Amino acid sequence: MSETGPSDDPALFARRLLRRRGRGGLATNMRGAPYASLVLFVADLDASPLLLLSDLAQHSRNIAFDPRISLLVDATEGHADPLAGPRLTLIGRAEAVDDPRRLARFTAYHPTSVAYSGFADFRLYRATVERGHFVAGFGRIHWIEGRDLLFADDSSRLAAAEPEILRHMNEDHADAIADYARHLLGRPVDGWQMTGIDPEGIDLRCGAEIARLDFPTPVLTPEAARLALVQLAEKARG
Repeated sequence: MSETGPSDDPALFARRLLRRRGRGGLATNMRGAPYASLVLFVADLDASPLLLLSDLAQHSRNIAFDPRISLLVDATEGHADPLAGPRLTLIGRAEAVDDPRRLARFTAYHPTSVAYSGFADFRLYRATVERGHFVAGFGRIHWIEGRDLLFADDSSRLAAAEPEILRHMNEDHADAIADYARHLLGRPVDGWQMTGIDPEGIDLRCGAEIARLDFPTPVLTPEAARLALVQLAEKARG
């Protein structure tokens, strides 16, 4: 997943796991009974999960009754013994938000959601993270407080610039994105697009396949992001 391992910084490793995933198991309270469902999410710039849910879905009705949730993020694929692979369970609350910037981030990451994101019965939720239970592998288990798991520095300038950065990169620098995929990710297939940028890296998509590249150090401004993207391009060109 990265050169940084869970023993070095469990919170960072857990946050990187969260940023690399787009679906998880959502647990809600169905008036006294536990209810689990499959949901799509995207990590916001601070890594708080964003979910686009229909009011008609059972989990949405459960949240209206009790906003407490748990979200399981599974990264165990490829392990002969899945229980030896990493996963993260988040505990917190789901809060409905009317935020065009966050909705645009969700639909960019999950482009099929554009077809229903404007429906009156769909609502965007932000999950506030109170704690995280991170299992990095057999015997490597960490409880992480929300304030440590989330990215704390002010990234508001980068958040405001994200749509323009994505437009610019996808329209004017498709060759650089192709180089990222080909030389940094080992994916030679054409058609990759940049779907998100946050202080710690960028998200890419080609069809149903998603991928991520981490920055060596966090970026908080459009100027710093531009420099980081140029450095990635130079690294890709070797």
